[in-house]
Amino acid sequence: MVQASTQKSRNHAIDVFRALTMMLMIFVNDLWTLNGVPEWLKHVPAGVDGMGLSDVVFPAFLFIVGLSIPLAIENRWKKGATNKEVLLHVLYRSAALLIMGLFHVNLENYQEGACLLAKPVWQILLTLAFFLIWLDYSKSVKSSVKTAGKSLGWLILVFLAIVYKGGDLADPKWMDIYWWGILGLIGWAYLIASLVYMASKGKLSLVWLAFLSCLLFSSLSKLNLLEFLSGLKPYFWLIDDGATPAFAISGMLVSLYYRSYYNGGKQGFFWVVLASLSITGILLGIVTRPLWGIHKIGSSPSWVLICIGISMASYGFLIWLVDIKKRKDWFTWIKPAGTSTLTCYLLPYIHYGLLSLSGWALPLFVRTGLPGLLKSLVYALVIILITGLLEKKNLRLKI
Repeated sequence: MVQASTQKSRNHAIDVFRALTMMLMIFVNDLWTLNGVPEWLKHVPAGVDGMGLSDVVFPAFLFIVGLSIPLAIENRWKKGATNKEVLLHVLYRSAALLIMGLFHVNLENYQEGACLLAKPVWQILLTLAFFLIWLDYSKSVKSSVKTAGKSLGWLILVFLAIVYKGGDLADPKWMDIYWWGILGLIGWAYLIASLVYMASKGKLSLVWLAFLSCLLFSSLSKLNLLEFLSGLKPYFWLIDDGATPAFAISGMLVSLYYRSYYNGGKQGFFWVVLASLSITGILLGIVTRPLWGIHKIGSSPSWVLICIGISMASYGFLIWLVDIKKRKDWFTWIKPAGTSTLTCYLLPYIHYGLLSLSGWALPLFVRTGLPGLLKSLVYALVIILITGLLEKKNLRLKI
């Protein structure tokens, strides 16, 4: 039995979960530089029924976004923020993520032969613009310097948008919404889940209703039962047919159960609920697999349910390890990935851009098989180390 003082302390398991997930995200995002990567580590291709480790990482991050929302919003309410102020904060953060996601998506479709700038240069300038705009400027920095930095960032962003050409070399076109990108999807998940929380005031039954509605919408869409609404899809539609918000809202549900029961002295009931939800999600995902398969690309309900079940089990394990067994110090070395997460995610864009410009690459044997996997793991750790060094210099992004 955990003592009451421990129950009410900070939930360090969320911080560790976020750091581990970001480390894994950098690791799997670096697999493209390798040869001979085991299939179980990669994203499963479109149209193939299955999932690899890479297909679980992003859903886990969305789940963590949901875990954090009740804590963040309640903290603002306790400090006296009005609903309007909280809403404006949520809209600002969502807009920032959507803007970054939109630019990253168009980076994927950059047509270098039709553009003024080489793709790596555009990529590096883009990342620097993000840093200038959303840097967590220290209070000691003069307001004029802060304004100048942000203004320069926006000017760079506008310039990059003006010179952008994507699509086909024979028929280049300007920026478009092909999809929202990783950061954009996080932005949508955060926005929808936050609105659900604010509207429901954290009432479990209403949050459950929102979650089940997302799953129902996803299921009906995959069964082609929403074709009569196809005219609305280009203008008004749940992101990824409801899959993206479902991940975040499932995290909110677990956070609410944690607050109500784990912190309320009913730890046994919390563990029963968490285990039941985790097992049910995985089993339902497996049972419904024949209906639509397990697909990340396409966001099948089976993939959604299995990933939610895995995320819940992982979070439960970290609560036991970090908060009950007091092993938080085991993860100190990756702490910056959890405290400066956006900085950590964006740094590789600068490195990959510089690497492309240099034309240099590690020898093939270092990028193949087990040595290659170790290389990508070391790469993730180096990025986290650099993030930590920047954090000590107050150079981190905050939205």
